[in-house]
Amino acid sequence: MAFLLASLVLTAVALVRAHDGHDHDLQMPLGYVKYPYQAMYPGDDTVTADSIFSGITTFARLPWVQCLGKDRDEAFDIAFIGAPFDTGTSYRPGARFGPAGIRAGSRRLTLYGGYNVPLEVNPFLAGLKLVDCGDIPVTPYDNKHAIQQIEDGHRTLLQRPTFSQLGNDSVTGKPLVPISKDGKHHPRVITLGGDHTIVLPILRSIYTAYGAISVIHFDSHLDTWKPKVFGGAPSDQAAINHGTYFYWASQEGLIKNGSSIHGAIRTTLSGPADYDNDDASGFQRIEAREIDTIGTDGIIKKIRETVGDMPVYLSIDIDSIDPAFAPATGTPETGGWSTRELRTILRGLDGLHIVSADIVEVAPAYDTNAELTTMAAADVLYEVMSVMAKTPLGKVAN
Repeated sequence: MAFLLASLVLTAVALVRAHDGHDHDLQMPLGYVKYPYQAMYPGDDTVTADSIFSGITTFARLPWVQCLGKDRDEAFDIAFIGAPFDTGTSYRPGARFGPAGIRAGSRRLTLYGGYNVPLEVNPFLAGLKLVDCGDIPVTPYDNKHAIQQIEDGHRTLLQRPTFSQLGNDSVTGKPLVPISKDGKHHPRVITLGGDHTIVLPILRSIYTAYGAISVIHFDSHLDTWKPKVFGGAPSDQAAINHGTYFYWASQEGLIKNGSSIHGAIRTTLSGPADYDNDDASGFQRIEAREIDTIGTDGIIKKIRETVGDMPVYLSIDIDSIDPAFAPATGTPETGGWSTRELRTILRGLDGLHIVSADIVEVAPAYDTNAELTTMAAADVLYEVMSVMAKTPLGKVAN
């Protein structure tokens, strides 16, 4: 009995010493995996169709990195971040659940490996580090504070060093230098909205790196309305919403006038003065119905002629797609583009310097059981990240 007691005491002392010395390996349960799952994407002619429905849901099964938490020092090249904000919407709320819905809709993106046939690239195997950073913590109680949270969260990611270097120009072989105004090589941030109000704080963040930026905006609505028209602006905070954020961005000098453009516009107006105000806010326009006359090639041509070779921010409202294809949105408008047409137009942006992007106004509560809208949103972002993967944010020095 004395021997047994002594053995128990020695065992207890050993366990205490192990805990005090933080020797956690001795306490690991059998079969414990020390490091979290990291996505492995199949390459050419390798096994595909794995169990993509298993595990936690990140965008396209990308590694989850707590970019605003314990992993705040981890570098990346392209990050997905959610902005679950919808208290600036005018009609149907619910876009606060957009980030979760879009991630669910993206699960099958790598079912067959992820190679983009029209763009001839696999963005997951293009040598870039892609991560899902989760969501920015956003309060639903105070719009002013929430908008500041979004700006701070986005800027924290944007100002982080990139994982990969710019390298050399593929044509001349000369070293590339950053295209940013501050001379730094910044990672790209793709934001999952959220209603469209989130673009104002994002543009404020973009300004810190690129200055006034050219914007490509796909939407059925202008979103440049004067606050006294859209909502009437009963308070300073109410004046900032998902129909006025571009007005404020223009007033703050965040948009590069003359080289920014809307696409898929088909909303009703308060009157022709809304177009005058849109002109003053620095945008050119492509109406949704123009696809019937100039086709996708003509739309791509107008966009590229407007933007030129300027650094560009890409903002995509899911309602640019017709509600027949994407019904789950806050302010649906019939007569929009099909998912196929929008994806074709996005591929036509190949070669542009898209510094960051978003997709907004996905409200999963209005979707079908087949997840039509969230799948469309995920596929649209797949085209965006493919374009990004092909064109580094650099230029040959003069």
